[in-house]
Amino acid sequence: MTPRRTPETIPQTAHQTAHQTTRQPTRQTFKLLPELFGDPAMAEIFSAERTVLAWLRTEAALARAQAETGVITREDAAAIAAACVPATVDLPRLWSEAVNVGYPILPLVRMIAAALPEGPDGRVHYGATTQDIMDTGLSLQLGEALDRLAELLRGFGDAVARLVGEHAGTVVAARTHAQQAVPTTFGAKMAVLLAEVTRQRERVAATGRQVRVVSLFGAGGTSAAMGGRSSDVRAVMARELGLRTAEVPWHVARDGVAEFGVTCASLAATAARFAREVVDLSRTEVGEVREAGGHHRGASSTMPQKANPIGCEAVIGMSGTAGALSSGLFRAMEAGHERAAGEWQVEWYVVPLLAELAAGALATAADVAAGLRVYPEAMRANLDAEGGLIMAEAYMMRLAPALGRERAHDLVYRAAHEAREQGLALADALRGTAGPGDLESLGPLPIPPESYVGDAGAICAAALNAWREAPAGQEPERAPGKRAQEERAPEERAPEERVLRSGHE
Repeated sequence: MTPRRTPETIPQTAHQTAHQTTRQPTRQTFKLLPELFGDPAMAEIFSAERTVLAWLRTEAALARAQAETGVITREDAAAIAAACVPATVDLPRLWSEAVNVGYPILPLVRMIAAALPEGPDGRVHYGATTQDIMDTGLSLQLGEALDRLAELLRGFGDAVARLVGEHAGTVVAARTHAQQAVPTTFGAKMAVLLAEVTRQRERVAATGRQVRVVSLFGAGGTSAAMGGRSSDVRAVMARELGLRTAEVPWHVARDGVAEFGVTCASLAATAARFAREVVDLSRTEVGEVREAGGHHRGASSTMPQKANPIGCEAVIGMSGTAGALSSGLFRAMEAGHERAAGEWQVEWYVVPLLAELAAGALATAADVAAGLRVYPEAMRANLDAEGGLIMAEAYMMRLAPALGRERAHDLVYRAAHEAREQGLALADALRGTAGPGDLESLGPLPIPPESYVGDAGAICAAALNAWREAPAGQEPERAPGKRAQEERAPEERAPEERVLRSGHE
């Protein structure tokens, strides 16, 4: 083989060259929220290096697939795959030239080709278009992101499950419209959340099935440049990358990407619902739970007594941001004809941020749940905060068989009003407002809150069973070829795979 050539700069006009000297890619804006509470593993998945690596893996897989189907020679494919490594790419120059082109694949392909001798240099990117490479690379990243989200969701769910089990019998006030309603247990409150987390696990898996798909349809989506072997090439390429194949192009059909974004926003919202519950229950006047403590954790710069729920605040902030960002992906779905004219670029910014916000929200919520301090004595005291008014429905339902539900409701309603006006316990107010014989069916008064928690225990058990018995298949699914690909010995993997797995980009 002849020596590798010096990488060539994309030819430019004088105007373009002058423009490029003054319009370089900007530095990353500092983002305080993900910097403090984001997930480093997710940030790495969408880093510049891993993004380019996904494109390189795609180009290498394309070459190998074309060799297997007879489009190019195996020797050319091997040379191309060997050149599809990070060392081939000058990242600053890639971004600089991408500003001029508008997309990074043309300069990337030129760098790969420049690293090859004559012959295979003319077979790089054969029959593909820019979006084929970027979309397939994105599919690889989305698959990794879903793996990470599934891992974080599992950690969050396990922490919530522990709260369900430990507090299945810890009686607390259920609240509707922010006011005390009837007794429940703290475990039952958390069981509702755990069931939601269990459903989210299924959504992550379903999203994985949608987004792990190859793109290889050429300029106008017809695969004309590949000739009659396009379907076979796609199938082999998909197998190489552990993705599903497809027979219909999706260059402008962005529903799968939007589904990923909505899943991220939904995961963050589930974490935020837990965070909001903790914030509300940790109010000074409620004091039923509190985030884990620590020196200066949640401290104020001016009020020495403060221990703010800073983990929950971060989760709520990340969720609110994710929800707003996800709407941009519906705009991206409006792309027309066979290629977007600006709508696609929405994804470039929104998708990585959504993934990082969802991961940060789940990771932070899991930390809060794992360290949550629960105060059963405060919960019990709050049950008596209104002199037993929280037991009004219990009194009504015990009176209903003898008096009828409506009459019983009116009797207890009058007693509740009297109790509030006079500062009485509900049981005492009932004795003063009831007619002769009305209370005979009640039995001993007052009725203890612990006796009126209904199916709270069964609810906890059902939520725990559903979480523990959720099959492993609810994790994001890989295409049929993925397991065999992962089980190959390191020395049997392609160069770009070895680089990815070693972490030395």
